Amino acid sequence: MEKFYATTAIDYVNGAPHIGHAYEKILSDVIYRHFSQRCDNTFMLTGTDEHGIKIQKTAASRGITPKQLCDENSQQFKDAWKALNFDYSKFIRTTDDEHVSVVQHIFKKLVEQDDIYKHTYTGLYCSGCEAFLSEKDLTEDGLCPDHLKKPEVVEEENYFFRLTKYKEAIAKHIKQNPDFIIPSFRANEVLNQLENIEDISVSRAKTNVDWSIDVLDDSEQGIYVWIDALSNYITAIGYDTDGGNEQFKNLWPCDVHVIGKDILKFHSIYWIGILMALGLPLPKHIFAHGWITIDETKMSKSLGNVISPTSVLESFGLEQPDALRYYMATAAPCGKDGNYSDQDFKEKVNAHLANSMGNLLNRTLSMLVKYFDGDVKPEFKVQSDLTDKALNTVKEVMHKFDYFEIQEAAQKIMELVDETNKYVTDSEPWTLAKNGETDKCGQVLTTVLEVMCVVSSLIYPYCPNIAKSMAEQLSYDLSVKLTDIKSDNIKVGHLIDKADIHPVFLRLDSEFADKGKK
Repeated sequence: MEKFYATTAIDYVNGAPHIGHAYEKILSDVIYRHFSQRCDNTFMLTGTDEHGIKIQKTAASRGITPKQLCDENSQQFKDAWKALNFDYSKFIRTTDDEHVSVVQHIFKKLVEQDDIYKHTYTGLYCSGCEAFLSEKDLTEDGLCPDHLKKPEVVEEENYFFRLTKYKEAIAKHIKQNPDFIIPSFRANEVLNQLENIEDISVSRAKTNVDWSIDVLDDSEQGIYVWIDALSNYITAIGYDTDGGNEQFKNLWPCDVHVIGKDILKFHSIYWIGILMALGLPLPKHIFAHGWITIDETKMSKSLGNVISPTSVLESFGLEQPDALRYYMATAAPCGKDGNYSDQDFKEKVNAHLANSMGNLLNRTLSMLVKYFDGDVKPEFKVQSDLTDKALNTVKEVMHKFDYFEIQEAAQKIMELVDETNKYVTDSEPWTLAKNGETDKCGQVLTTVLEVMCVVSSLIYPYCPNIAKSMAEQLSYDLSVKLTDIKSDNIKVGHLIDKADIHPVFLRLDSEFADKGKK
């Protein structure tokens, strides 16, 4: 791969980050880290969406400026992503001067080429969605289906983007590129939405929404979310209306937009229309993930079940986020909804990370020290069937990631771990040592350690700290590209001393792990 450019949705800063936000960022970071193992030129973009009526009203209710509210809440998102080891390349804020300036010129360019026009409009506006809805979008009771509130009737003179002009081209692109929208079953939903698509409002009167980017040459209008927020994917990497800088030319088109299924329409129709109007190449993939429920219940402030990702780390006394990263990244099949519960979290990470993977490495290294003083001898030849299985798993995992099947890729890794555990059980290296069959015992242990080198590379995107701990004990170079992984990583000679062997992940219910906390 020559390059890999990935983005997340930018989070609206009207509130603090919750575990739903974290789900998307963890998925995105796992994807980004995986492709960083296949490509040197990589870039991950995330950020915050900071304009609109909700921010304006919340700031006013607190007696602070909208910018002060944005500064405060944007920092909360940065702090949360740091706690989760989200390794983004850039964090964009839509209040950044460079973003504001380019958005104004994008808007002006589209006005000048008649892709944006002014029009008086009466519509149903949902302040929760910050979007105009049509009658068919509402419930039988006339409510917004997401916020269960009746939208207000708004009459304004706004600027509109000629989305209908690009309707046929958008539909053609979706049909001709079956992997453009992932998972593929979402494509039909988008095509159905596209059938009745209308031109969209891309500005609001400043008398109604003052907290927005000014339209150049029209001080009474503010640029609305579709041109403002969506353009972050290109403004952040150096786009301007003259064609963009070298970084933009190097990275665009985006390889994947990682978004929630609720904003798929805006990315696969609105954003694509805007890009077509700008004459820019389209993103290669739009990956729409599902939602996360809490104990099988949709998160809701009224129910009091909105939880922050950092509170999970704190309640379980986790100094590193690997367990939560692994759990969230494997919470649901590609594009489907997932669930978080404390009990399931504890059971899953204990079973996979501590019992299966961590214990396998720990007991194998311990036997190497016990029987061979931590030395790997020349006569210890690896069992090729199992190492071949490991190398084949690398290919399978790469294939899963090509379609952003993150949970499914992790299942392949754990299948390899389970098969390696079975190999140890069936081979009984402790019995071989007891019977004096030392070469066979050494062969079993060396084979397992070779496989664990591969596992450390594969698990790295999910659990970077655990992977580094594994690699350190194996004297394995974790920077090796996935396409370059071999089955001769364990070198002849002294590998490890007893004092250097330590569990890579302690069970959450162990006296050492939970530190007396919940």
